[in-house]
Amino acid sequence: MKKIVLVLFIGLLGFSLTAQESAAKIEFKSETVDYGEIAKGSDGVRVFEFTNTGTAPLIVSKVSSSCGCTIPKKPEDPILPGKTGEIQVKYDTNRVGPIRKAITVISNADTPTKVLKIKGEVQAPNGTK
Repeated sequence: MKKIVLVLFIGLLGFSLTAQESAAKIEFKSETVDYGEIAKGSDGVRVFEFTNTGTAPLIVSKVSSSCGCTIPKKPEDPILPGKTGEIQVKYDTNRVGPIRKAITVISNADTPTKVLKIKGEVQAPNGTK
């Protein structure tokens, strides 16, 4: 009986220590940005907004895109718990056609890798696709 109580006590102690660890948590307002139909040469900059809903500072260490036509920009400073940040993405709108790209975000959050998406269609100046 003493062994059972000891095992339960150690198990509960281990659980409570794990629960007290602090971690950053990243929550995006939206994980997809829809450009819709945009004209060739128009402003290709869009923003992914996020909040650190964790208990430790969030550090975005790397942001990369699936091709060279999309340039992401990560925040340089840590995002404190409860604060918001943004990842800016610039798509080359001189390329006519559909937009389907992925942006990979790597951070110290409890889910260290997130994949964001942009979509839409760049139309030629005369309105044709």
